[in-house]
Amino acid sequence: MTGLRKIALAVCALFLLLFVPLGAVTVQASGTPAGTAGGGEPSQGPVFILPVDQEIERGLESFLKRGFQEADKYGAKLIVLEINTPGGLVDSAEQIGAMVRESEIPTLAFINGNAASAGSYIALNAKRIVMKPGSMIGSASLVDGSGRSVDNAKLVSFWKSKMAGAAALNGRDPDIAAGMTDINMVVDKPELGVHKSKGEIIALTSDQALKAGYADAVKDSPEAAASWMGYSTDDIFRVQHTSAEKLSQFLTHPVVMTVLLFIGIAGVVIELLVPGFGIPGIVGTLAFVLYFFGNYVAGFAGVETWLLFIVGLVLMVLELFVPSFGILGVLGSISLIAGVVRAAYSFTHALFSLGIAFAAAVVVIIIVAVAFRDRGIWNRFILSDSLSKEQGFIPTPEKLDLVGQRGVSITPLRPAGTALIADERLDVVTEGGFIGVNTPISVVKVEGGKIVVKETRE
Repeated sequence: MTGLRKIALAVCALFLLLFVPLGAVTVQASGTPAGTAGGGEPSQGPVFILPVDQEIERGLESFLKRGFQEADKYGAKLIVLEINTPGGLVDSAEQIGAMVRESEIPTLAFINGNAASAGSYIALNAKRIVMKPGSMIGSASLVDGSGRSVDNAKLVSFWKSKMAGAAALNGRDPDIAAGMTDINMVVDKPELGVHKSKGEIIALTSDQALKAGYADAVKDSPEAAASWMGYSTDDIFRVQHTSAEKLSQFLTHPVVMTVLLFIGIAGVVIELLVPGFGIPGIVGTLAFVLYFFGNYVAGFAGVETWLLFIVGLVLMVLELFVPSFGILGVLGSISLIAGVVRAAYSFTHALFSLGIAFAAAVVVIIIVAVAFRDRGIWNRFILSDSLSKEQGFIPTPEKLDLVGQRGVSITPLRPAGTALIADERLDVVTEGGFIGVNTPISVVKVEGGKIVVKETRE
């Protein structure tokens, strides 16, 4: 089986993965004794608990979107967001916040640990906030990918307004939310138990949040919080991540993504340059498939990224068999790079990972190319056959004994012609000049079948 056929099989496997269902809905039901804060009859109906227990990014956004859809399909009476997150991407937090805010099903944020940074924004968009003893909400200043504070006044002002708006939406003091984001702001609310000096960021414990109006109650569990709100907990559904979503979380880790790109680039290029092994091509293609699969399930990539990847791979293979003067190869490379960049959640991160992977792959490709230079595709373009005696070819003997011999030109030498040397007519060539007919000559050197002469004087 040729390397091309093996790569084609791997591409077929890609299509199969693309159209295989990504995972069924996973919900777990449990019964818990019902009760209400006011002693009245609890509202009957399903209560959905959605965990927000990871960094906030588009993968979480995709998972929560699925959870809200399932809650609507099952006729849920309440959605509980069980929050314990260090924060994450602002744009994803905005999308999740809008989802929570605009939900037709009542929402409750149960802070099970930390609702830090963008996590506090999601909590503030819920109708009610209940915190577990010892939990925290706040500390929502903007930071970059390296964890350094963002000093851009425009960005800080934007994020502060979003936080303050989310707080005011449900009757909470917007200045406290603003103080969670702006390090230069001074907040003094003695009646709410909040004081912030310049250079500090507001972060509230459960007791502080309760006094400040940033928590409506303090309870030990999401079930207890739902019961406090007046909902029956006879039908609790806890939405779980599917196997595909869990795999996606692993595959979209920055280090794993870089490794997959490295294996993909190195494997495919090695298979194209040193065909015959099959394994590098299959492993490289599968690495690319896993890269796109992880980002697809996480919600980073769409179907167009798969198409860019497949088109790029096909064009690079065609470059080996169709004379295009490199055009197909360049177009294929552009298509692959575009697919990789579009599939990632961050353009900057994608280029960074791609750069590291490409540099590492080049080193490995060079090592493999040198080690297996006798099997490389470049050998197809190099004439390596020789005409040997063993194959029946008789080489022309070198007449080295003619060096220094004298003769006479029979024809004009311009610069090649015929001369009579040692009573034998021979084809000769001058050193570059013209020699007329019947001119005395001597042999200067003999190179294989070439006899070089010059004019002599008697």
